[in-house]
Amino acid sequence: MSRRLAIVGSGIAGLYAALLASDAGADVVLLTKGSLEHSNTWYAQGGISAVLPEPAPGDTVAAHIADTLRAGAGHCNEAAVRLMCTEAGSDIAALQQFGVRFDSGPDGGPALGLEAAHSAPRILHAGGDATGARTAGALIGAVLARAARGTLTVHTHAHTTALQERNGQVTGVVYLQDGMLRSLAADAVLLATGGAGRLFGQTTNPAVATGDGLALAVRAGAAPADLEFFQFHPTCLVAAAAPRPGRLDGPLLISEAVRGEGAVLVDAGGRRFMKAYHADAELAPRDVVSRSIALHLAKLGNPGGHVYLDARPIEQTHGAGFLSRRFPTLTRKTLDAGIDWTRELVPVAPAAHYWMGGIATDLHARTSIPGLYAAGEVACTGVQGANRLASNSLLEGLVFGRRAVEDFLEGSSADPSAPALAPRSGERLARSAAGADPHATTALSGPPELPHASAPLPRNARAHLAVPAALEGEADRPILQGGSWPSSFGAGGAEDVLEPFSREGLRSLMTAKAGVLRSGALLCEAGRTLDRWAAVVRPDAVPESADPAVHEDRNLLLAAQLLVSAALARRDSLGAHYRSDETVETIPLRPKASLSHD
Repeated sequence: MSRRLAIVGSGIAGLYAALLASDAGADVVLLTKGSLEHSNTWYAQGGISAVLPEPAPGDTVAAHIADTLRAGAGHCNEAAVRLMCTEAGSDIAALQQFGVRFDSGPDGGPALGLEAAHSAPRILHAGGDATGARTAGALIGAVLARAARGTLTVHTHAHTTALQERNGQVTGVVYLQDGMLRSLAADAVLLATGGAGRLFGQTTNPAVATGDGLALAVRAGAAPADLEFFQFHPTCLVAAAAPRPGRLDGPLLISEAVRGEGAVLVDAGGRRFMKAYHADAELAPRDVVSRSIALHLAKLGNPGGHVYLDARPIEQTHGAGFLSRRFPTLTRKTLDAGIDWTRELVPVAPAAHYWMGGIATDLHARTSIPGLYAAGEVACTGVQGANRLASNSLLEGLVFGRRAVEDFLEGSSADPSAPALAPRSGERLARSAAGADPHATTALSGPPELPHASAPLPRNARAHLAVPAALEGEADRPILQGGSWPSSFGAGGAEDVLEPFSREGLRSLMTAKAGVLRSGALLCEAGRTLDRWAAVVRPDAVPESADPAVHEDRNLLLAAQLLVSAALARRDSLGAHYRSDETVETIPLRPKASLSHD
């Protein structure tokens, strides 16, 4: 009898893993809490980075590794980065065998794009800025074809509420479907549930991003890592400020390429402000622009407000019609929202975009609990470090989703401390799917030397740059005294008034006190409120409710507590985590992971 792998989540990691495991003869059950297309992957407008067998001139796997390490601000797991970049080519080939069609260049080969912080063109796109939807759509088609043949089982609108355990090992899941709780036994479970952008008031993530996988794993005893690192995209359309918000089909990023063409940021008074915060103004790194917007709004007394993107100078420079030719999707969607950006300002604000932290995993996607894997945004492989490189997230889901399947098929999921597989062995499932040349996946002279996945790796030193005076203010003063942080968030003052828990209240709290700008005082205030809500809502327990929203509320609350605790513990600023009360105000000096629609 085939061993069963239960996969929770239908983004790129879950879909790809399901196909590989099914085709290898495993009994695969794929569960997703919405329909199959409800995932962060579907909304990903960026591409997939990979050094192909025939790379762009001058590009190598070694260069991809170096770019990823630099973008991660010295906080990456170098072994995981080497593995992902080295094995990328075979997974790209496998995607093509599953029906993904990447955009072609003039020579008929794949069109390779260049994005910020990448040293060479290596970004694959499908349908221009529709890479996520095109990729997920092809994988969904392949999954449904196998389901129709009876070689793979799919449960949609099945909200996983708990992991089943026996003798310290995960043995299945409990899920809610059609108002009833059901159970599914499995030899192992792969969590591929995505992130938790819905923790914040403004996010690029769809409604399903409620931290479910992280909460499931932590309640079962799995170890998380790097939860303080949450990336914010600086310019997301503020739907509430648009004339026709109901016509938007989801969050809308306004590409950094728009600013590259000459668009500028202005405040409600029409004043351009970015020059006061960074020498590169609107072209500063993503985290700097997000931080600058937040600081400027705070100084204007409107920390929950928005600024405006002025794209009118672009057509003044390039002529009428340039915006619609250069940015057809953004032009169409802004018009749908009631904004003619050739004549009007676009309301924008920083938005929660991608969680670098997650469930800690080793090089085979194994968590600290036997029988439990994690891949994609829900996992923390160490690849992304403190701030991910553009277009590496979809690749990470592919590589580690596949490596989880490889490990499961070898039967080692019961022992998360098992020795690491040989560096190349995890590629064979992708080669089998792709019919790829086994020697065509890397430009390195040989396989990288990888330490055991659980071995601690040194963190590289980082360079720093003093923050401009314009970034300093009242909120930058050190808040907490003494040499250590409190072991708990402490008691609130007599003036504190506890509002009942609500999802909107949680999002407002996290945005104001644990978002782009953080300090010890703000984080402690957030922690106290979260603790008091938790005393009533009990995010550590699984409710009996048949309402999925009740489960999501508890998952979000637990994720918020974990993020705030991690952010308090890291007293210095690093990557996407900015503490205004650190001893020496610094901004890491490094290329940033950003571009266009990533």
